[in-house]
Amino acid sequence: MNLLIVGINHNSAPVELREKVAFTPDQLTDALQDLSRHAGLSEIAILSTCNRTEVIAMGVESDASHVVTWLADYHQIAVPDLAPSIYTKTNREATLHAMRVACGLDSMVVGEPQILGQFKDCFEAARRIGTLGPELDHLSQTTFRIAKRIRTETSIGANSVSVASTAVTLAEQLFTDLPACNILLIGAGDTIQLVGRHILSAGITQITIANRTLANARKLAEELGGTAIDLQTIPTKLPDADIVIASTAAQLPVLGKGTVERALKTRKHRPILMVDLAVPRDIEPEVGELRDIYLYSIDDLQEIIDANISNRHEAAKQAEQIIALEITGYRSRKELKTADQTLVRFRAFHEAIKRDELAKAVARLERGDDPTLVLNQLANQLTNKIIHTPSVQLKTAAATEGEDFLAAIAKLYQLDDDVE
Repeated sequence: MNLLIVGINHNSAPVELREKVAFTPDQLTDALQDLSRHAGLSEIAILSTCNRTEVIAMGVESDASHVVTWLADYHQIAVPDLAPSIYTKTNREATLHAMRVACGLDSMVVGEPQILGQFKDCFEAARRIGTLGPELDHLSQTTFRIAKRIRTETSIGANSVSVASTAVTLAEQLFTDLPACNILLIGAGDTIQLVGRHILSAGITQITIANRTLANARKLAEELGGTAIDLQTIPTKLPDADIVIASTAAQLPVLGKGTVERALKTRKHRPILMVDLAVPRDIEPEVGELRDIYLYSIDDLQEIIDANISNRHEAAKQAEQIIALEITGYRSRKELKTADQTLVRFRAFHEAIKRDELAKAVARLERGDDPTLVLNQLANQLTNKIIHTPSVQLKTAAATEGEDFLAAIAKLYQLDDDVE
């Protein structure tokens, strides 16, 4: 049986197709059981994220077409519409791919940490449902160990590469006790929502959301455990804010230099970190001239992100080297196991020949046949039966497999070159 990966990802397909092939957590139980029945695969796991859907299984290469057909049928997509975006990987290539995916080397954002948790969840789901066998379990455990080693030994996940996470990282660098800070978020769109999630992860709980539409501010405030205000209330709340992060769709600044100056006086010039993620800008550039104000624009953050991405790509090179070393050991152990299984069958085959011929010889001896003749006949029969099948295969292989096969046989039996 081979390790088989059949998938679709951000490199092979547009988001419109990827979202059609994605599985929700509630679908996984039914999907794994259904695929097991229809494809006849011995072990199966399904990894499904916003950027990829992959079936990871033990099977033969011809099973890939069955998986593609099943994916199309399950999601009600025409096979010709899906097949061009599918990739298939087997054995060593599949093992390498799985390890690169789990370590974040195949992600849209190199080194992103969420994929490892998603990778673990997919194998845990297969274990719970009963489609995780010993081979995929070994693959998952080995991959988790390698990913942990890469996170420990390289800086692949050390630097922020999104504006939302970078904004929070800046706050962590400026304030020694970040959870004690008050934060004012201006806006309630996707960017501010993402910033809010990073803020919660950083331990900040004193959150105020200001937005032109108060209902939207309240909705986000409920999600983050904060309070909501409209834009007109910002001047009264600004003196309490240690951190301000803004991202609205306004065409004119919503926060001016005069408002900030008055807030600083009330704060007795305690510093404020301001991060303007909007284009056009939400905070007047002149605000950055004020003492005790640390103002960063989207361009400032992009410079930081570009440097961090460069660092991550350097770390990714180190990670690739670690995987290259680890996969050699993984394949060696797997191939050794296969060799052991083949050796067991090899010995059993010859033990059966021995038992049959020995039983015949004992029967002849019990009839009173000459022991010398019986032993000679036993030796001849054993030799003929042991070499018969290899001899036939050697003659066939000489015409098809070529010299490499014959050389392997000569090496296996340590045949001398001068034997006629």
